[in-house]
Amino acid sequence: MRTQHRYLYVMGRTDDVINVAGNRLSTGAMEEILASHPDVAECAVFGVAEAINGQIPRGLVVLRSDVPADEVSQALLCAELVQLVRDQIGAVTGIRQVDIVAALPRTRSGKILRMTMTSIADGRDVVVPPTIADASVLGELRPVLRLEPKLASISSGRPAR
Repeated sequence: MRTQHRYLYVMGRTDDVINVAGNRLSTGAMEEILASHPDVAECAVFGVAEAINGQIPRGLVVLRSDVPADEVSQALLCAELVQLVRDQIGAVTGIRQVDIVAALPRTRSGKILRMTMTSIADGRDVVVPPTIADASVLGELRPVLRLEPKLASISSGRPAR
C-alpha cells in the first residue's frame, strides 16, 4: 500500500486471511478500517465458521473512554462500523457483526489472541494459553463470542431484531 507521500507501507499478518465464500480477505485490512473510526481505541477481526460461506468476519472493538455508553448509541455505532467496512472494502467481506467489548484478550507480550477467540466463537473447547495476560477477559468474552450473528440493518443504521 502506498502513502500520500508515495512511501510503501508493508502490512504484515499475511497468515490472517479468511476465506469468505471463496474470497480470500485480510482481517488486518478490516481492522485498519475499524481502527480508523474516532470512537475506537482498539479492535480485532477474526473469521468464524459459517455453513454457507465457509467463514465470516467478526469484529470486536474497545471504545475510547469518552464515548457514550448507552445501548442506542452503541448499537448505532456497531451498524456504522459494519457499513464502514462494507463501504471501503465491499459487501464481499460479508461482515455482519461488530461487538463492543471492555477488553481484548492479549498475551503478556501484547499480541491479541485471535485464534483463541475464533475457537470459542466456533464452539470448540479451548485451552487457555499460558501466556495470557488476564484470563478473566476470555471469561467475559465467551457469552459475546458464542452469540449467533445479528444481521445489521445497513440501510436504516439500526440493528435488526
